[in-house]
Amino acid sequence: MAEGKRQILHIDVNNAFLSWTAMDRLEQGEKIDIREIEAVIGGDESKRSGIVLAKSMKAKQKGVYTGETLFQARLKCPNLQVFKGNYKSYKKHSNDLYKLLLNYTDKIERFSIDECFLDMTNYLGKFDLLEKAYEINKRVKRELGFTVNIGVAHNKLLAKMASDFTKPDRVHTLYEEEIPTKMWPLPVSELFMLGKKTIPKLYDMKIRTIGDLAKQDKRLMIKKFGKHGLLMWEYSNGIDNSEVNYLEEKPKGIGNSVTLPMDINDEEKLAEVLLTLAEQVAYRLRRYNMCAGVVNVQLRTKDFKDFSHQKKLLNVTSNTKDIFNVAKELLKEMYKKGTMIRLVGLRVDKLISKDEVQLSLFNSEEDKKQEKLDRVVDSLKNKYGYNSVTRAGKLHSEDIVKLKDV
Repeated sequence: MAEGKRQILHIDVNNAFLSWTAMDRLEQGEKIDIREIEAVIGGDESKRSGIVLAKSMKAKQKGVYTGETLFQARLKCPNLQVFKGNYKSYKKHSNDLYKLLLNYTDKIERFSIDECFLDMTNYLGKFDLLEKAYEINKRVKRELGFTVNIGVAHNKLLAKMASDFTKPDRVHTLYEEEIPTKMWPLPVSELFMLGKKTIPKLYDMKIRTIGDLAKQDKRLMIKKFGKHGLLMWEYSNGIDNSEVNYLEEKPKGIGNSVTLPMDINDEEKLAEVLLTLAEQVAYRLRRYNMCAGVVNVQLRTKDFKDFSHQKKLLNVTSNTKDIFNVAKELLKEMYKKGTMIRLVGLRVDKLISKDEVQLSLFNSEEDKKQEKLDRVVDSLKNKYGYNSVTRAGKLHSEDIVKLKDV
Protein backbone atom coordinates (compact mmCIF):
# COMPACT_ATOMS: atom_id res chain seq x y z
CA MET A 1 0.00 0.00 0.00
CA ALA A 2 1.32 3.46 -0.90
CA GLU A 3 2.61 4.85 2.39
CA GLY A 4 0.48 7.68 3.79
CA LYS A 5 -1.87 7.84 0.80
CA ARG A 6 -5.61 7.34 0.88
CA GLN A 7 -6.91 4.20 -0.81
CA ILE A 8 -10.06 5.04 -2.80
CA LEU A 9 -12.28 3.03 -5.13
CA HIS A 10 -15.12 4.28 -7.32
CA ILE A 11 -17.69 1.65 -8.29
CA ASP A 12 -19.90 2.42 -11.30
CA VAL A 13 -22.57 -0.03 -12.47
CA ASN A 14 -22.38 -0.54 -16.23
CA ASN A 15 -25.57 0.70 -17.91
CA ALA A 16 -27.42 0.24 -14.63
CA PHE A 17 -31.06 0.82 -15.53
CA LEU A 18 -30.94 -1.29 -18.70
CA SER A 19 -28.93 -4.07 -17.00
CA TRP A 20 -31.21 -4.22 -13.97
CA THR A 21 -34.36 -4.18 -16.11
CA ALA A 22 -32.90 -6.94 -18.31
CA MET A 23 -32.12 -9.05 -15.21
CA ASP A 24 -35.65 -8.62 -13.85
CA ARG A 25 -37.24 -9.61 -17.17
CA LEU A 26 -35.04 -12.70 -17.55
CA GLU A 27 -35.86 -13.78 -13.99
CA GLN A 28 -39.57 -13.47 -14.87
CA GLY A 29 -39.13 -15.91 -17.78
CA GLU A 30 -38.50 -13.55 -20.70
CA LYS A 31 -36.37 -15.18 -23.42
CA ILE A 32 -34.89 -12.01 -24.92
CA ASP A 33 -32.12 -10.12 -23.14
CA ILE A 34 -32.89 -6.48 -23.90
CA ARG A 35 -29.18 -5.68 -23.58
CA GLU A 36 -28.71 -7.54 -26.87
CA ILE A 37 -31.32 -5.64 -28.94
CA GLU A 38 -32.07 -2.02 -29.91
CA ALA A 39 -33.61 -0.96 -26.62
CA VAL A 40 -33.80 1.93 -24.18
CA ILE A 41 -35.21 2.65 -20.76
CA GLY A 42 -37.42 5.72 -20.97
CA GLY A 43 -40.61 7.43 -19.92
CA ASP A 44 -44.04 7.55 -21.55
CA GLU A 45 -43.43 7.19 -25.29
CA SER A 46 -46.70 8.95 -26.11
CA LYS A 47 -45.18 12.15 -24.77
CA ARG A 48 -42.65 13.86 -27.02
CA SER A 49 -40.89 15.06 -23.87
CA GLY A 50 -40.12 11.52 -22.63
CA ILE A 51 -36.33 11.02 -22.54
CA VAL A 52 -33.84 8.17 -22.87
CA LEU A 53 -32.54 7.14 -19.42
CA ALA A 54 -30.36 4.25 -20.64
CA LYS A 55 -29.65 2.60 -23.97
CA SER A 56 -28.31 -0.73 -25.22
CA MET A 57 -25.09 -0.99 -27.19
CA LYS A 58 -27.02 -1.61 -30.42
CA ALA A 59 -29.13 1.50 -29.84
CA LYS A 60 -25.96 3.47 -29.11
CA GLN A 61 -24.48 2.29 -32.41
CA LYS A 62 -27.52 3.83 -34.16
CA GLY A 63 -26.71 7.20 -32.57
CA VAL A 64 -29.12 7.07 -29.63
CA TYR A 65 -27.76 8.87 -26.58
CA THR A 66 -28.84 9.28 -22.96
CA GLY A 67 -30.87 12.42 -22.33
CA GLU A 68 -32.40 12.86 -25.79
CA THR A 69 -36.15 12.57 -26.32
CA LEU A 70 -37.67 9.23 -27.23
CA PHE A 71 -39.10 10.95 -30.33
CA GLN A 72 -35.57 11.83 -31.51
CA ALA A 73 -34.31 8.33 -30.69
CA ARG A 74 -37.09 6.78 -32.78
CA LEU A 75 -36.06 8.86 -35.81
CA LYS A 76 -32.57 7.36 -35.66
CA CYS A 77 -33.66 3.85 -34.69
CA PRO A 78 -37.15 2.91 -36.04
CA ASN A 79 -37.03 -0.59 -34.48
CA LEU A 80 -36.25 0.80 -31.03
CA GLN A 81 -38.02 -0.91 -28.12
CA VAL A 82 -38.78 1.22 -25.09
CA PHE A 83 -39.10 -0.19 -21.59
CA LYS A 84 -40.29 1.61 -18.50
CA GLY A 85 -38.00 1.98 -15.53
CA ASN A 86 -38.78 0.47 -12.15
CA TYR A 87 -37.32 2.55 -9.34
CA LYS A 88 -38.30 0.03 -6.66
CA SER A 89 -36.34 -2.69 -8.47
CA TYR A 90 -33.37 -0.37 -9.08
CA LYS A 91 -33.27 0.51 -5.40
CA LYS A 92 -33.17 -3.20 -4.49
CA HIS A 93 -30.27 -3.90 -6.88
CA SER A 94 -28.46 -0.82 -5.57
CA ASN A 95 -28.94 -2.00 -1.98
CA ASP A 96 -27.66 -5.48 -2.90
CA LEU A 97 -24.49 -3.86 -4.22
CA TYR A 98 -24.15 -1.73 -1.07
CA LYS A 99 -24.50 -4.81 1.17
CA LEU A 100 -21.79 -6.62 -0.78
CA LEU A 101 -19.46 -3.61 -0.53
CA LEU A 102 -19.95 -3.50 3.26
CA ASN A 103 -17.83 -6.66 3.33
CA TYR A 104 -14.89 -4.45 2.42
CA THR A 105 -15.32 -1.15 4.27
CA ASP A 106 -17.79 0.79 6.40
CA LYS A 107 -16.85 4.04 4.66
CA ILE A 108 -19.09 4.04 1.58
CA GLU A 109 -20.50 7.16 -0.09
CA ARG A 110 -23.54 6.42 -2.24
CA PHE A 111 -22.83 9.01 -4.90
CA SER A 112 -25.91 8.00 -6.90
CA ILE A 113 -28.16 4.94 -7.18
CA ASP A 114 -25.53 3.21 -9.35
CA GLU A 115 -22.26 4.72 -8.08
CA CYS A 116 -20.31 4.44 -4.82
CA PHE A 117 -17.04 5.75 -3.47
CA LEU A 118 -15.21 3.45 -1.04
CA ASP A 119 -12.53 4.62 1.38
CA MET A 120 -10.40 1.49 1.88
CA THR A 121 -7.52 3.25 3.69
CA ASN A 122 -7.78 1.40 7.00
CA TYR A 123 -9.49 -1.73 5.70
CA LEU A 124 -6.93 -3.38 3.44
CA GLY A 125 -4.84 -5.19 6.02
CA LYS A 126 -1.93 -6.65 4.05
CA PHE A 127 -3.85 -6.55 0.78
CA ASP A 128 -3.22 -4.34 -2.22
CA LEU A 129 -5.98 -1.94 -3.31
CA LEU A 130 -5.90 -3.18 -6.91
CA GLU A 131 -6.29 -6.80 -5.76
CA LYS A 132 -9.41 -5.84 -3.82
CA ALA A 133 -10.79 -3.96 -6.83
CA TYR A 134 -10.50 -7.07 -9.01
CA GLU A 135 -12.05 -9.20 -6.28
CA ILE A 136 -15.06 -6.85 -5.98
CA ASN A 137 -15.43 -6.72 -9.77
CA LYS A 138 -15.58 -10.53 -9.97
CA ARG A 139 -17.91 -10.94 -7.00
CA VAL A 140 -20.45 -8.40 -8.28
CA LYS A 141 -20.63 -10.19 -11.62
CA ARG A 142 -20.86 -13.66 -10.11
CA GLU A 143 -23.11 -12.98 -7.12
CA LEU A 144 -25.30 -10.08 -8.30
CA GLY A 145 -25.47 -10.77 -12.03
CA PHE A 146 -24.41 -7.37 -13.41
CA THR A 147 -21.07 -5.76 -14.15
CA VAL A 148 -19.25 -2.73 -12.78
CA ASN A 149 -16.33 -0.54 -13.72
CA ILE A 150 -13.97 0.23 -10.84
CA GLY A 151 -11.60 3.19 -10.61
CA VAL A 152 -8.57 2.76 -8.35
CA ALA A 153 -6.75 5.84 -7.05
CA HIS A 154 -5.58 7.88 -4.07
CA ASN A 155 -8.42 10.42 -4.18
CA LYS A 156 -12.06 10.57 -5.23
CA LEU A 157 -11.50 12.64 -8.36
CA LEU A 158 -8.95 10.27 -9.89
CA ALA A 159 -10.97 7.19 -8.91
CA LYS A 160 -14.04 8.69 -10.61
CA MET A 161 -12.06 9.58 -13.74
CA ALA A 162 -10.53 6.10 -13.87
CA SER A 163 -13.88 4.32 -13.67
CA ASP A 164 -14.98 6.24 -16.78
CA PHE A 165 -12.15 4.80 -18.89
CA THR A 166 -12.89 1.87 -21.25
CA LYS A 167 -16.16 0.08 -20.44
CA PRO A 168 -17.77 -2.29 -19.54
CA ASP A 169 -16.61 -4.65 -16.79
CA ARG A 170 -13.15 -3.17 -16.32
CA VAL A 171 -10.81 -2.11 -13.52
CA HIS A 172 -8.59 0.94 -14.15
CA THR A 173 -5.96 2.70 -12.06
CA LEU A 174 -5.22 6.41 -12.15
CA TYR A 175 -2.35 7.10 -9.79
CA GLU A 176 -0.56 10.45 -9.67
CA GLU A 177 2.30 9.27 -11.88
CA GLU A 178 -0.22 8.08 -14.52
CA ILE A 179 -1.96 11.47 -14.91
CA PRO A 180 0.25 12.70 -17.84
CA THR A 181 -0.31 9.55 -19.91
CA LYS A 182 -3.85 8.53 -18.95
CA MET A 183 -5.69 11.78 -18.13
CA TRP A 184 -3.99 14.74 -19.77
CA PRO A 185 -4.53 13.54 -23.38
CA LEU A 186 -8.34 13.37 -22.82
CA PRO A 187 -10.62 16.11 -24.21
CA VAL A 188 -11.11 18.85 -21.62
CA SER A 189 -14.87 18.16 -21.75
CA GLU A 190 -14.23 14.83 -19.97
CA LEU A 191 -12.90 16.49 -16.82
CA PHE A 192 -15.19 15.77 -13.88
CA MET A 193 -17.47 18.63 -12.77
CA LEU A 194 -16.84 20.74 -15.88
CA GLY A 195 -20.04 22.54 -16.93
CA LYS A 196 -21.20 22.70 -20.56
CA LYS A 197 -21.16 26.50 -20.52
CA THR A 198 -17.51 26.53 -19.48
CA ILE A 199 -16.22 24.36 -22.34
CA PRO A 200 -16.63 26.98 -25.16
CA LYS A 201 -14.80 29.53 -22.98
CA LEU A 202 -11.90 27.10 -22.57
CA TYR A 203 -11.86 26.44 -26.32
CA ASP A 204 -11.56 30.21 -26.86
CA MET A 205 -8.43 30.06 -24.69
CA LYS A 206 -7.03 27.28 -26.96
CA ILE A 207 -7.56 24.76 -24.19
CA ARG A 208 -8.57 21.50 -25.88
CA THR A 209 -7.28 18.78 -23.55
CA ILE A 210 -7.13 18.26 -19.80
CA GLY A 211 -3.36 18.59 -20.14
CA ASP A 212 -3.75 22.03 -21.75
CA LEU A 213 -5.81 23.10 -18.75
CA ALA A 214 -3.31 21.63 -16.27
CA LYS A 215 -0.49 23.71 -17.78
CA GLN A 216 -2.35 27.04 -17.48
CA ASP A 217 -1.26 29.63 -14.96
CA LYS A 218 -3.31 29.06 -11.81
CA ARG A 219 -3.66 32.79 -11.12
CA LEU A 220 -4.99 33.39 -14.64
CA MET A 221 -7.64 30.67 -14.18
CA ILE A 222 -8.75 32.20 -10.87
CA LYS A 223 -8.90 35.67 -12.46
CA LYS A 224 -11.09 34.45 -15.34
CA PHE A 225 -13.33 31.96 -13.53
CA GLY A 226 -13.05 32.73 -9.81
CA LYS A 227 -13.22 29.79 -7.39
CA HIS A 228 -14.35 27.49 -10.20
CA GLY A 229 -11.16 28.36 -12.07
CA LEU A 230 -9.09 27.14 -9.12
CA LEU A 231 -11.16 23.95 -8.90
CA MET A 232 -10.73 23.26 -12.63
CA TRP A 233 -6.98 23.81 -12.42
CA GLU A 234 -6.66 21.54 -9.35
CA TYR A 235 -8.79 18.80 -10.89
CA SER A 236 -6.82 18.91 -14.15
CA ASN A 237 -3.69 18.33 -12.05
CA GLY A 238 -5.31 15.48 -10.10
CA ILE A 239 -5.63 17.46 -6.85
CA ASP A 240 -8.64 16.58 -4.68
CA ASN A 241 -8.73 16.45 -0.88
CA SER A 242 -12.46 15.82 -0.47
CA GLU A 243 -13.50 13.06 1.92
CA VAL A 244 -15.67 10.04 1.24
CA ASN A 245 -18.93 11.22 2.82
CA TYR A 246 -20.37 8.13 4.43
CA LEU A 247 -23.27 7.87 6.86
CA GLU A 248 -22.20 6.58 10.25
CA GLU A 249 -24.89 3.95 10.79
CA LYS A 250 -24.99 1.18 13.32
CA PRO A 251 -24.70 -2.03 11.28
CA LYS A 252 -27.00 -5.02 11.72
CA GLY A 253 -24.17 -7.37 10.89
CA ILE A 254 -20.46 -7.15 10.10
CA GLY A 255 -18.63 -9.51 7.79
CA ASN A 256 -15.55 -10.02 5.72
CA SER A 257 -14.56 -12.63 3.16
CA VAL A 258 -11.58 -13.41 0.98
CA THR A 259 -11.14 -15.27 -2.28
CA LEU A 260 -7.98 -17.32 -1.78
CA PRO A 261 -5.09 -16.98 -4.24
CA MET A 262 -5.21 -20.74 -4.72
CA ASP A 263 -7.63 -23.46 -3.67
CA ILE A 264 -6.82 -24.86 -0.20
CA ASN A 265 -7.72 -28.25 1.31
CA ASP A 266 -5.72 -27.89 4.54
CA GLU A 267 -7.96 -27.27 7.56
CA GLU A 268 -5.15 -25.65 9.56
CA LYS A 269 -4.47 -23.12 6.80
CA LEU A 270 -8.20 -22.37 6.51
CA ALA A 271 -8.22 -21.72 10.27
CA GLU A 272 -5.31 -19.31 9.84
CA VAL A 273 -7.30 -17.39 7.23
CA LEU A 274 -10.25 -17.31 9.65
CA LEU A 275 -7.98 -15.74 12.28
CA THR A 276 -7.16 -12.87 9.92
CA LEU A 277 -10.87 -12.39 9.16
CA ALA A 278 -11.80 -12.63 12.85
CA GLU A 279 -9.40 -9.84 13.74
CA GLN A 280 -10.74 -7.61 10.95
CA VAL A 281 -14.38 -8.25 11.90
CA ALA A 282 -13.80 -7.85 15.65
CA TYR A 283 -11.85 -4.63 15.08
CA ARG A 284 -14.79 -3.16 13.14
CA LEU A 285 -17.20 -4.43 15.79
CA ARG A 286 -15.31 -2.62 18.54
CA ARG A 287 -15.09 0.57 16.47
CA TYR A 288 -18.89 0.66 16.58
CA ASN A 289 -18.84 -0.11 20.32
CA MET A 290 -20.99 -3.18 19.66
CA CYS A 291 -21.08 -6.86 20.60
CA ALA A 292 -22.19 -9.86 18.52
CA GLY A 293 -24.55 -12.67 19.47
CA VAL A 294 -24.04 -14.93 16.42
CA VAL A 295 -20.96 -16.06 14.49
CA ASN A 296 -21.32 -17.37 10.92
CA VAL A 297 -18.64 -19.03 8.75
CA GLN A 298 -19.02 -19.41 4.98
CA LEU A 299 -16.99 -21.64 2.65
CA ARG A 300 -17.09 -21.74 -1.13
CA THR A 301 -15.65 -24.76 -2.93
CA LYS A 302 -13.63 -24.69 -6.15
CA ASP A 303 -16.91 -25.68 -7.89
CA PHE A 304 -18.62 -22.52 -6.51
CA LYS A 305 -20.81 -24.43 -4.06
CA ASP A 306 -21.52 -22.38 -0.93
CA PHE A 307 -22.23 -23.72 2.52
CA SER A 308 -22.25 -22.08 5.93
CA HIS A 309 -22.74 -22.80 9.62
CA GLN A 310 -23.59 -20.41 12.40
CA LYS A 311 -23.66 -20.53 16.17
CA LYS A 312 -25.50 -18.44 18.73
CA LEU A 313 -23.23 -17.33 21.56
CA LEU A 314 -24.05 -17.81 25.23
CA ASN A 315 -22.73 -14.32 25.91
CA VAL A 316 -22.45 -11.51 23.36
CA THR A 317 -18.86 -10.46 22.65
CA SER A 318 -16.54 -8.22 20.68
CA ASN A 319 -13.52 -10.24 21.75
CA THR A 320 -11.27 -11.33 18.86
CA LYS A 321 -10.24 -14.54 20.58
CA ASP A 322 -13.83 -15.59 21.38
CA ILE A 323 -15.04 -14.90 17.83
CA PHE A 324 -12.10 -16.82 16.35
CA ASN A 325 -12.59 -19.82 18.66
CA VAL A 326 -16.26 -20.12 17.68
CA ALA A 327 -15.36 -19.69 14.00
CA LYS A 328 -12.79 -22.48 14.34
CA GLU A 329 -15.44 -24.76 15.90
CA LEU A 330 -17.79 -24.06 12.99
CA LEU A 331 -15.02 -24.77 10.50
CA LYS A 332 -14.37 -28.14 12.15
CA GLU A 333 -18.10 -28.99 12.01
CA MET A 334 -18.61 -28.11 8.37
CA TYR A 335 -15.34 -28.82 6.59
CA LYS A 336 -15.09 -32.17 4.79
CA LYS A 337 -11.53 -33.39 4.59
CA GLY A 338 -9.98 -33.00 1.14
CA THR A 339 -12.51 -30.45 -0.16
CA MET A 340 -10.81 -27.69 -2.15
CA ILE A 341 -11.90 -24.27 -0.83
CA ARG A 342 -11.59 -21.03 -2.82
CA LEU A 343 -13.40 -18.53 -0.55
CA VAL A 344 -13.64 -18.14 3.23
CA GLY A 345 -16.06 -15.74 4.92
CA LEU A 346 -16.75 -14.73 8.52
CA ARG A 347 -19.74 -12.73 9.70
CA VAL A 348 -21.18 -11.69 13.05
CA ASP A 349 -24.87 -10.88 13.56
CA LYS A 350 -27.42 -10.09 16.29
CA LEU A 351 -25.46 -6.99 17.19
CA ILE A 352 -26.23 -4.86 20.22
CA SER A 353 -24.60 -1.77 21.67
CA LYS A 354 -21.96 -2.55 24.27
CA ASP A 355 -23.71 -0.09 26.57
CA GLU A 356 -26.70 -2.46 26.64
CA VAL A 357 -24.65 -5.48 27.66
CA GLN A 358 -25.20 -6.73 31.18
CA LEU A 359 -21.80 -7.96 32.33
CA SER A 360 -21.84 -11.65 33.12
CA LEU A 361 -20.98 -12.68 36.68
CA PHE A 362 -18.93 -15.47 35.15
CA ASN A 363 -16.53 -13.29 33.13
CA SER A 364 -13.09 -14.67 33.91
CA GLU A 365 -9.89 -12.77 34.53
CA GLU A 366 -8.68 -14.16 31.20
CA ASP A 367 -11.66 -12.54 29.42
CA LYS A 368 -10.85 -9.20 31.04
CA LYS A 369 -7.19 -9.49 30.05
CA GLN A 370 -8.18 -10.31 26.47
CA GLU A 371 -10.53 -7.32 26.33
CA LYS A 372 -7.75 -5.08 27.62
CA LEU A 373 -5.35 -6.49 25.00
CA ASP A 374 -7.90 -5.83 22.24
CA ARG A 375 -8.26 -2.22 23.40
CA VAL A 376 -4.49 -1.69 23.35
CA VAL A 377 -4.14 -3.26 19.88
CA ASP A 378 -7.05 -1.16 18.54
CA SER A 379 -5.51 1.99 19.95
CA LEU A 380 -2.20 1.27 18.20
CA LYS A 381 -3.97 0.46 14.93
CA ASN A 382 -6.01 3.66 15.10
CA LYS A 383 -2.90 5.73 15.76
CA TYR A 384 -0.34 4.09 13.49
CA GLY A 385 -2.46 2.26 10.90
CA TYR A 386 -4.20 -1.11 10.77
CA ASN A 387 -1.01 -3.02 9.85
CA SER A 388 1.10 -1.55 12.65
CA VAL A 389 0.34 -4.49 14.98
CA THR A 390 0.01 -8.11 13.88
CA ARG A 391 -0.79 -11.05 16.11
CA ALA A 392 1.82 -13.81 15.93
CA GLY A 393 -0.78 -16.36 14.88
CA LYS A 394 -1.70 -14.25 11.85
CA LEU A 395 1.74 -14.03 10.26
CA HIS A 396 1.37 -17.11 8.07
CA SER A 397 -2.31 -16.51 7.30
CA GLU A 398 -1.53 -13.08 5.86
CA ASP A 399 1.06 -14.70 3.59
CA ILE A 400 -1.68 -17.03 2.34
CA VAL A 401 -4.18 -14.30 1.49
CA LYS A 402 -1.60 -11.79 0.24
CA LEU A 403 -0.64 -13.82 -2.85
CA LYS A 404 -2.08 -12.60 -6.13
CA ASP A 405 -4.99 -14.42 -7.80
CA VAL A 406 -3.90 -17.20 -10.12
